[in-house]
Amino acid sequence: MTDYVEPLGMRVLIRKDESRQKTRGGIVLPDQAEIPTITGRIVEISAQVRRNEDFPIRKYDKVLFHPKNTIPVDFEPDNVLFVVPVEDIVAVFRRSEKARPAGQPADEGDETLSDEE
Repeated sequence: MTDYVEPLGMRVLIRKDESRQKTRGGIVLPDQAEIPTITGRIVEISAQVRRNEDFPIRKYDKVLFHPKNTIPVDFEPDNVLFVVPVEDIVAVFRRSEKARPAGQPADEGDETLSDEE
């Protein structure tokens, strides 16, 4: 028999990424540095979120979330799991073969030129 955590309502279960002590630019962050958002991977989605088309998130997506309303789950000894309301997920990291300018929606800019131009 296997134990698992299933979030209820409009919530997901996220495994928080390891916190970095240094920025990409090489600046060392103090231990008490308050970072208002955290990244992690979705490990489980509630049935209610899965059925809701307004939240295009899937299991294993890397997301950016605000930790204010998160609930820590002491389920695995070395991993930090959080139950997070979907409204606290502020971004989903996606990969695309074609680069888009910042701020341009995914469905725009995919036009092809016709032979007349």
